[in-house]
Amino acid sequence: MKKGIHPESYRPVVFKDMSNDDAFITRSTVTTKENIVIDGVTYPLVKLEISSSSHPFYTGKTKLVDTAGRVDKFMSRYQNRATRNK
Repeated sequence: MKKGIHPESYRPVVFKDMSNDDAFITRSTVTTKENIVIDGVTYPLVKLEISSSSHPFYTGKTKLVDTAGRVDKFMSRYQNRATRNK
């Protein structure tokens, strides 16, 4: 491995899935503005919209995750086309 090209500042960071409140701790160099306390220890917090604990591919459930109304916006935009083509 080449020396001097990898970051030295790895530290424990909490990644939290906001759709199901699942959190896991791993080492990372990501910079964050928020912190979270788990078991009396303060960790930097990274919020995720979706992770392996909520993704339909890994869970086997067909769950629609809608962030900021994107699905509703898509359906309203293309619903008229579907009715015109019939």
